[in-house]
Amino acid sequence: MEESSRPTVGDYMTREVATVELDDTVGDVARRIADNDHFSGFPVTDGRRVEGFVSARDLLLAEDHEPMFRVMTDDILVAHPDMAVQDAARVILRSGIQKLPVVDDAGHLVGIISNADVIRSQIERATPGKVDKLSRTLENIHGITTHEGRREVSLDDLTPTQTTVYADELEGRVYELERGLAEPLVVIDNGGDLLLADGHHRVKAAARLGIDEMDAYVIVLDETVQLGMAETAADSDLESIDDIEVVDYAHHPLVQTTERLQD
Repeated sequence: MEESSRPTVGDYMTREVATVELDDTVGDVARRIADNDHFSGFPVTDGRRVEGFVSARDLLLAEDHEPMFRVMTDDILVAHPDMAVQDAARVILRSGIQKLPVVDDAGHLVGIISNADVIRSQIERATPGKVDKLSRTLENIHGITTHEGRREVSLDDLTPTQTTVYADELEGRVYELERGLAEPLVVIDNGGDLLLADGHHRVKAAARLGIDEMDAYVIVLDETVQLGMAETAADSDLESIDDIEVVDYAHHPLVQTTERLQD
């Protein structure tokens, strides 16, 4: 992928940002946080220029009358609108923070990007390419044509093609679904039989939350064919998502890889 096509912070940041000023008091800011579930902290600005960031934690041990410039964190991490979202994601994940103020070349606040924005950028960029690649693969292997659509599918109608999911990864999918962040499923419609190609953790998370239908990219095969993944599902006695086993004695492979890198 060329550098110019990479998603940037400017593509996904929130442009309307709630801020506080240097002279605002702890008491005033604490009330703003208490009155709105969306706020856990604010950039502190002097005009348009970002001078620091104040979080709920910064306010805990401070007196109500103290101004922001005394309690804020002034050594802060920021992003630039032209920064790649992938690079911003690394900063957010490695620093443990939830939001990065976004500033222009003059240091003026132009937006804010959160961990949720980063997740959204990956969801919207990854899935269409994954679907197209799978469609081309099916066409080449079976000598058929396909067409793609997007619709709600009933979880009861899906036949899984994966025998297990990982408990730690499942918790992440539950988190995403609760916040409306989960990407669509990828489903193959083979003569009316709906095979779940991608999204096994998501459907198990949805079932846990009592969700009956999910958004899906559906690859419709224009001719009914013998699919290897369907045979594998049958051999594994997979008939519904209830047959997918949740593995709680092992980590997702990505977690294991990360742990090895830290050794």
